[in-house]
Amino acid sequence: MTNKETVARLYTEGLNKRNWQLINELIAPEYEGVRGIKGGEGFSAAIIPLVKAFPDMQWRIDDLFGEEDKVVIRFHWDGTHQDTFSVYPATGKHITNGGIATFTVKDGRITEGQLQTDRQGFVQQVAAPASEQTCLIDKFFIPADAKEEFYERMKINRDFIKKLPGFIGDDAYTYFDDNDNLICVTVARWRNMDFINMAKEAVQAEYKRENFDMPAMLKRLNISIDRGVYRPFITE
Repeated sequence: MTNKETVARLYTEGLNKRNWQLINELIAPEYEGVRGIKGGEGFSAAIIPLVKAFPDMQWRIDDLFGEEDKVVIRFHWDGTHQDTFSVYPATGKHITNGGIATFTVKDGRITEGQLQTDRQGFVQQVAAPASEQTCLIDKFFIPADAKEEFYERMKINRDFIKKLPGFIGDDAYTYFDDNDNLICVTVARWRNMDFINMAKEAVQAEYKRENFDMPAMLKRLNISIDRGVYRPFITE
């Protein structure tokens, strides 16, 4: 097998088929990947989070050429953004990105690799413009004797929405009045209003699955809520 065939096999049979055992065979033990991790594990450490976020992603070879022990590959990949990658929550969008890698191959195994990708192009596709980001802000008044049950439910809800497409982040702010009643403000940030609407549907479906009635809980505990949808105030 030639050096070019080794690199091509890494992409077509290793990455595209998620054949981690084959990747370990093609990557030499001395190969140094992210965070100094060696061997196939070091190579895969940078790939696994990407595959998790884009589970259907596939690599396509655009150019492949080599001389002596050096092989250069120009490629592009495409996949559906279904989970959080780095700081970018799932968008549900089909993403395409490209790059160039230079590998050193000795005795049929890849010993070194340098990779350059179109990071700016990637960010432009997955990042939400600030002007589109939308916040769902709730202000709760919770009687002192209802705090514990409220905290428990709030944690369940926050853990659930963090897994939904379009979720960017959330915060919660609290203070107590003179009677030890809790005032809590929650801020959930979403890519845009469409994702908020989808999240509302998902939350209601989850309530139905749990056989949980949020309005009944609020009424039973005498909790009041003021809800609003807010957009960023941007001045030029």
